[in-house]
Amino acid sequence: MALSTHVPDLAALELLLGVAQEGSLNSAARAAGVSQQAVSARIRAMEAQTGVTLVHRSPRGSRLTTEGVIIAEWAARLLEAAAEVDAGIAALRADRRARLRVSASLTIAEQLLPGWLASFRAAGRVGDAAPEIVLTAINTATVITHVTEGTADIGFTEGPQRPAGLHGRVVGHDRLAVVVAPDHPWAGRRRPVGAAELAATPLVSREAGSGTWETLAAALAAVLGPGSSRAGPAQWLPTTAAVRAAALVGSAPAVISELAVKDDLSTGRLIRVQTPELDLSRTLRVIWDGATSPPGGVARDLITHILTHRDQRRGSRQTRRSSQ
Repeated sequence: MALSTHVPDLAALELLLGVAQEGSLNSAARAAGVSQQAVSARIRAMEAQTGVTLVHRSPRGSRLTTEGVIIAEWAARLLEAAAEVDAGIAALRADRRARLRVSASLTIAEQLLPGWLASFRAAGRVGDAAPEIVLTAINTATVITHVTEGTADIGFTEGPQRPAGLHGRVVGHDRLAVVVAPDHPWAGRRRPVGAAELAATPLVSREAGSGTWETLAAALAAVLGPGSSRAGPAQWLPTTAAVRAAALVGSAPAVISELAVKDDLSTGRLIRVQTPELDLSRTLRVIWDGATSPPGGVARDLITHILTHRDQRRGSRQTRRSSQ
């Protein structure tokens, strides 16, 4: 319900209550640290706004009228409620500074966030209490749900597109790799695997709703067309670590983030299968709901830290390339 224009603001009501408690305009002025003329002018403005005489003025001094006393009593209850609201807001601000709820897709949660959080804590100011960061590792679709429903303050996703209705920043890039064990028939073939052959092959991959599944589906649809048929999965697994383990035992070709198998590829425990028809790159994002700028407190500090380090790494790579 909208208030009428006759209701004074909280500061004016606080001044009126001061007059009631101190007993005079002069005493209320001293308590508020302002001049008596300022208090008198504010009271007259309130009388004009309310249409009610609040103070009886005489050569012997000023005192509240009966109506002024009544409004001062109402003001006391209102100011008490406002103080509770003020204290609650302060507590929420403090909680935002002390605690951050993060939901992250599994690749980011397993491969990137541990390093980001460690360097973020190391960069904290000496003497500041370390914020509590509660991390939930789930698939991209569930991350979006958590952020939309407010059960996460920020989320980290991997996929071809930014989630509709949410704001975000790009924090990095990744690429999927099709990998096999060294004894798999694809390990020694010289010609690449085409999109149609890959679509017809049962694969080990993350489940529907994951950024891995969405990126692979979009890449195949871009080449074969929307609605093109695909073989059923050899295995749908709930974590990146499980996909890697299945790939290492050679159960079937696996689709997985390069970040998760970088060491396996360099040592030969896994073999990368060339798929030049497919664009398996994907964008890593931090997302949030609400305003276009990141939420305040620890969330904004963490996002700024990640983006700063991303830009520093990018600058270092450019410097190395220019010196070669």
